[in-house]
Amino acid sequence: MGTIKDKVAIIGMGCTQFGDLWKMGVSDMIINAAYEAYEDAKVGPKDIEAVFVGNVSSAMWTGATVTEALQLDKIPATRVENNCATAAEALRVGAFSVAAGMYDTVLCVGFEKLKDYGSGALEMPGSMHPISVVGSAPASFAKSAVQYFEKYKIPFNKGKEILAKIAVKNHANGALHPKAHFRRAITLETALNAPIIAWPLGLFDCCPVTDGAACAIITSAAKAKEMKKPHVLIKGIGLSVGRIDPFKGKFRSDVDITFWDETWVAAQQAYAQAGIKDPRKEIGSAEVHDCFTITELIIYESLGFCGRGKGPEEVEKESFALTGDLPVNTDGGLKSFGHPVGASGLRMVYELYNQQLGRADKRQLKNPKIGLAHSQGGTPGMFQASVTLIGPGAN
Repeated sequence: MGTIKDKVAIIGMGCTQFGDLWKMGVSDMIINAAYEAYEDAKVGPKDIEAVFVGNVSSAMWTGATVTEALQLDKIPATRVENNCATAAEALRVGAFSVAAGMYDTVLCVGFEKLKDYGSGALEMPGSMHPISVVGSAPASFAKSAVQYFEKYKIPFNKGKEILAKIAVKNHANGALHPKAHFRRAITLETALNAPIIAWPLGLFDCCPVTDGAACAIITSAAKAKEMKKPHVLIKGIGLSVGRIDPFKGKFRSDVDITFWDETWVAAQQAYAQAGIKDPRKEIGSAEVHDCFTITELIIYESLGFCGRGKGPEEVEKESFALTGDLPVNTDGGLKSFGHPVGASGLRMVYELYNQQLGRADKRQLKNPKIGLAHSQGGTPGMFQASVTLIGPGAN
């Protein structure tokens, strides 16, 4: 396998406020994020040679949606989709196009307008039982929580407390970020006493439905160095896609839903490209796909941050808190930002980018080292998992 290490630089990024953006249309969100990135990168629309667009909710949002909003005329514009890994996919294919030498400067955009236009997950017929239906995300991940607790012999009241502590951590971090959807810290008691969504997952174990957009402007590492401006370098990119059983029409029953195999495989691809042998020591911070608190718990293990079944111990030790040895979701994650599906992966990179450049304000880490962004789409038994590593570039 080849490597993309240090071949592609991120020279500018932008991100909208995430939340209930009733007063912003899709074009408004794209413009908002792109012009922040333009200003950051010190480039303009005339410099963009190609666009890669990530969106999930509707095929009506094409590459032309971005070129129209930004008045980019007659340049390549491609829409990509890979479930919750969609924004990461836009960055991945954009990075490959730059590394291949096809383009010098590329705009990668991810956006989603779920509050106005809805989400497939919200359009489930009322007759479908939330525990049995494949499309019910809370129920699917609740099954993982139950099996995880049983597998590692964790009493359910203790397990719920572990998950609640993850929610408390992420809300505390999100309270420090001006663009997060939810900007209020919560107590452990609040998380534990919240209404149940799909047992044992309560309200604060689940991320919200949200609007938002984020984007990155990328170029070759050589050109970024010539520009003599702060930037970061992509160190590795991994992608792994699972499958369902097409003949039975349901998710596979032979999969261990207490471990994310696709995440493990994607991470190993990225680690190999970056030359990382010990992610726990070599990764400085991680933005991971905490659609549910149980998802984040299992992600710790699936990324190799700790051994299988050891995640709860690390939560108790606050290893992944802002002051821990490997902070996870320093911006509050999906739990605080929400999950506009086509935008989340680039929002994660936005946080890592700002950490690398020392722009994270009260969340700033003393030694961010290499940052890891992890996106994971689908439900247990069939995921699209993407891992992107970024590190410092020569300024």
